[in-house]
Amino acid sequence: MNHMKIIFPLIAVFLISPQPSVAQPDTDRPNIIYILADDLGYGDLGAYGQDKIETPNIDALAENGMKFTQHYSGAPVCAPARYMLMTGTHPGHAYIRSNEEWGERGDIWNYEKMAANPALEGQRPIPDSTVTIAEVLQEEGYRTGAIGKWGLGAPFTVGVPNNQGFDFFFGYNGQRQAHTYYPVYLWRNERRIALNNELVAPHQPLPAGADPYDPESYAKFHDQPDYSAELMGEEALRFIESNSSNPFFLYYATTIPHVSLQAPQRWIDYYHEKFGEEEPYVSDGDGGGVRYVPTRYPKATYAAMISYLDEQVGMIVDKLKKLNLYRNTLIIFTSDNGPVHGLGVDPEYFGSASPLNNASGRLKGHVYEGGIRVPMIATWEDRIEAGSQTDHISAFWDVMPTLSEVAGAEHPDNIDGISFLPTLEGNEENQEKHEFLYWEFPSYGGQQAVRMGKWKGIRNNIKSEQNLEIELYNLEEDIREENDVASEHPEVVNRIRTIMENEHTIPRLRSFRMEALGDK
Repeated sequence: MNHMKIIFPLIAVFLISPQPSVAQPDTDRPNIIYILADDLGYGDLGAYGQDKIETPNIDALAENGMKFTQHYSGAPVCAPARYMLMTGTHPGHAYIRSNEEWGERGDIWNYEKMAANPALEGQRPIPDSTVTIAEVLQEEGYRTGAIGKWGLGAPFTVGVPNNQGFDFFFGYNGQRQAHTYYPVYLWRNERRIALNNELVAPHQPLPAGADPYDPESYAKFHDQPDYSAELMGEEALRFIESNSSNPFFLYYATTIPHVSLQAPQRWIDYYHEKFGEEEPYVSDGDGGGVRYVPTRYPKATYAAMISYLDEQVGMIVDKLKKLNLYRNTLIIFTSDNGPVHGLGVDPEYFGSASPLNNASGRLKGHVYEGGIRVPMIATWEDRIEAGSQTDHISAFWDVMPTLSEVAGAEHPDNIDGISFLPTLEGNEENQEKHEFLYWEFPSYGGQQAVRMGKWKGIRNNIKSEQNLEIELYNLEEDIREENDVASEHPEVVNRIRTIMENEHTIPRLRSFRMEALGDK
């Protein structure tokens, strides 16, 4: 495809910072910053055992705060994970249970058409009746900002961030646009802001006849002026500074390290020198070329992306300290699901999910531990013990009640989450615990999972093969989920089966229904 420059009439190409808040200083209620990485594995951080990728600033959050060893995403892919996070509901009660691209609108995967018609981008919107954590905090007087990837409502719908409790939004509205880090535009609230990039669709191979070992062959995919992650990081710093006089909630949903593999060259060079030569990513191995942009040094680029995110975390902490806000700010860092396998990413090389299973079929898109157990670090000076660690079992739907309690707000009654604020404050004897955690995921064949103490029950191929058999794993003895012990513990399997039956409700959206579970 030829380069194509997109011009948006009447929209400035420069970035305007949000207006400073006029609220008076409020030192009683803490600021909250929730940083959500995208497809970052449980083992991709130094604090969780990573020894190839350098993450000193994120590791410092753990050194100065608390590391969670048994925290779970709401789903093994992007949109539903974000829905559980925003709403405090588990997947059996959720409106969004998988990625739903809303294809009846037209040619939604055509990047030129999306650039010309923004109504083609973004995901199916969550209902106007949805109550998000942003709305809860907004009603409590917090200034609320979402920066990064949204994925819960296409432009011009009730699902956009500004209609779901966020005073300010900057970034990608939908997931498909976020497949490139060099888009031709990003959104500021409900307006598109043109960037200085050429339109290069991310799902295409190297030009015909190009030498895959020559870095110059990759120029059109990587040599662009405006790197979206940098722009979004700058906006995060502006939001903090503009709202320094009143309590704020910043939801920083970075796209790093989700493919396509694209990173600042200085970081790629650093890891290329560290790792040495490697084979380029130019094919998915099925003879069909690449599904994301080709990359000359895929391992170096993956590591570069994570270290760049780490650098941004350091800048956020420095900004808080400069503004004398650090002591009164709760920072939570986590990931939306496990790492992808393939598409240029090599989780076995990095041990991205270690000590969980790094194999294909056990990571993103799957309800095995590697797909849904994620790193989570919480830092809050004088409130969270430095260098502490907890094995409290928690999930994304616990964030709504936790942040509500932190802010002194009332959360909706009909949620599935339990506040983990007692754990954060070192008061685990008063920490309410889940009897179980429940997931369902209608894609990748259709799946269900239950975590109940040391036990993990999983159903696969519910939709594709009408399968209802349950695999059972003892996570205390088998964290890699390699030894199915269902036949040895029929009473545990029966309890898990009952939970799966009780927690599943018929999805409102037909595409998420699974006939084998009784959905019609």
